[in-house]
Amino acid sequence: METLISIKPLLAVLVSAIAAVLVMSSHRNPNLREGWSIGAGVIKFLIVISMTPVILSGVVIKYTVFKILPGVELAFTVDGIGLLFATTSSFLWIITTVYSMGYMRTLEEHAQTRYYTCFAIALSSAMGVAFAGNLFTLFFFYEILSLCTLPLVIHNEAAKDWDAGRKYLLYLVGASSSILLGAIILTYCLTGTLEFNKAGMFAGITATTFSGMEIPTLLTVMYFMFLYGFAKAGLMPMHNWLPSAMVAPTPVSALLHAVAVVKVGAFCIVRLVVDVFGVPQMQNLHLGDYTAVIASITILASSAYALTQDNLKMRLAYSTVSQLSYIVLGVALLSVSGITGGIIHIVNHAFTKITLFFCAGSIYVASHKTNISEMHGIARKMPWTIAAFAIGSLSIIGVPLFAGFITKWNLAIGTIETKSWMLLGVILTSSLLNAAYFAPVVYKAVFGTPPADGHEGVSEAPYKVLIPLLITAAGTVILGIYPDHFLNLIKVGIR
Repeated sequence: METLISIKPLLAVLVSAIAAVLVMSSHRNPNLREGWSIGAGVIKFLIVISMTPVILSGVVIKYTVFKILPGVELAFTVDGIGLLFATTSSFLWIITTVYSMGYMRTLEEHAQTRYYTCFAIALSSAMGVAFAGNLFTLFFFYEILSLCTLPLVIHNEAAKDWDAGRKYLLYLVGASSSILLGAIILTYCLTGTLEFNKAGMFAGITATTFSGMEIPTLLTVMYFMFLYGFAKAGLMPMHNWLPSAMVAPTPVSALLHAVAVVKVGAFCIVRLVVDVFGVPQMQNLHLGDYTAVIASITILASSAYALTQDNLKMRLAYSTVSQLSYIVLGVALLSVSGITGGIIHIVNHAFTKITLFFCAGSIYVASHKTNISEMHGIARKMPWTIAAFAIGSLSIIGVPLFAGFITKWNLAIGTIETKSWMLLGVILTSSLLNAAYFAPVVYKAVFGTPPADGHEGVSEAPYKVLIPLLITAAGTVILGIYPDHFLNLIKVGIR
């Protein structure tokens, strides 16, 4: 495969890092502070999409910043999979920044400069993971992302926020700095390099044992160290940090659950399957089967938990745990259709879930209501918000013409290709559960009897809150009708 040396991936990472500095220096001028965020988002997005024609032509972009040890470099590689994630996150950063301006100002939130600064650093980190050319670079930015999003989680600084922050650190930094780092060190000892390889990084190993352990056994242990070291993916039982993080402001929840943190975890598992172990090695060790079982349990159990939640953000949080495992299940199928369905869900879920969180935030800004039981008849006051929520719900369920359908169609084809009938049953059952926990929300909002005060004083949220959620809702429909661009990126990324 042809390679092009270009500094563009480094520039894409640096843009928001520079913006973070500019945001901090503009703390006395809110308009300028937010202007830096918007401007950096647009520049980052333009840099990212400028690489699209090259990647679609089958060329891979590389750039090495510096070398630490032989085989250990801070280096970037842009392929179809990385560009898919980068395009999605850079575009949604722009939309979320506009939404944040309306949300944070309307509620007169404190520490807004800190908020926008951490937001910018988080996007730099997510971009670094998207374009990571090896395990060292991926781990470096993965850790930065965990640390820079902690102030966002504890933004309100109440006792429950500090508790959530401690859990956030324990799960994410604890897992990555122990079992994930251990797996990376073992990988270097076995292969002498940390660079990704489509054929699998362990394909060239000729030894039968390592430190007295059989190589197949060691690789299996290492795989699960990687799998649970990437705790951001929310696989059970490493999922509990995610609902706890719902104490954060809604734009942060949208960032965590749709764009940056959880998607970085799922994206890392995609890299693990495709570029660390490789499909042949996964098949030889039956790792796909084990992973599919874990993902299936997470999908069904978290969907059941979602059914029990009256708080809207908590219901969305457990839905996210479930939806992330669609990505994991897809790549675990180890078929072209399955892997395609898993990877395309990075985009589809991003647009869908950010719409749903934006709607939850819109309802809170307009009415200060957080529980589903309080939202009877609220669609009469907030028709655009509830319409967007309905679109997001239909997408999660997997109704045709919405983004989620493309995911479930490819996953279903993948299960049929591999004759995994139980997994097909998981996908179909989960769709019923999706409908069970989202349909009542829409039904109550549209057809429910309003409270005695008739939601007096409630109206649509400010336009800076409303317009972003309408844009992402429209994106959810567009992706359901025209997914070709991202599907083409996946084709060049996995071949």
